[in-house]
Amino acid sequence: MATPTPPYRPTLLAGPSGVGKSTLVRRLLADHPPVWLSVSVTTRAPRAGEREGEHYYFVSDAEFDDLVATGALLEWAVYNSARYGTPAGPVRAAVAAGRAALLEIDLAGVRQARRGLPDARTVLVVPPSREELARRLARRGTENPEAQARRLALAEAELAAAPEFDKVLVNDRVERALAELVDFMGLCAHQVATCGRTAAE
Repeated sequence: MATPTPPYRPTLLAGPSGVGKSTLVRRLLADHPPVWLSVSVTTRAPRAGEREGEHYYFVSDAEFDDLVATGALLEWAVYNSARYGTPAGPVRAAVAAGRAALLEIDLAGVRQARRGLPDARTVLVVPPSREELARRLARRGTENPEAQARRLALAEAELAAAPEFDKVLVNDRVERALAELVDFMGLCAHQVATCGRTAAE
């Protein structure tokens, strides 16, 4: 007897800083319980308010080395002298259990992870314009102009990679972008009630 095909394919979500990915993901998780968000591992220390298993799994350098050596990570990278990665086991278990697995990662992470998840679909969240992205970063007020300029330069590289993605999602209005993401992930086929509410908003 053939093995049943899981109802959802994993989704890899990327986009420049300031484009509103986190807001979209929070709304998606609140409105659609089948969505399972991957939790990364990191070698950095926990920050105030961060909880093990909810924000990150905090591991030692030696533990991270073991994960890399055994091929247990779908993707990993170094940021500010700390390493971050996506454990493969939980993602595959979530897919096998019928969950809509979502990975919120960067461009380099998408390029790595899709090798280990050949059936995954990829989404690039983009701003309505480069000028709007610059305004959003400036409104944060958390970085100096030099840091903002670096983020904008990185954003240019991410936006240039749009042809690599299955879906380019313009986040001009959260409700509209959320409905489009829900449709792309195939959630409406299994959640008629909540999809109807999301689409109507």
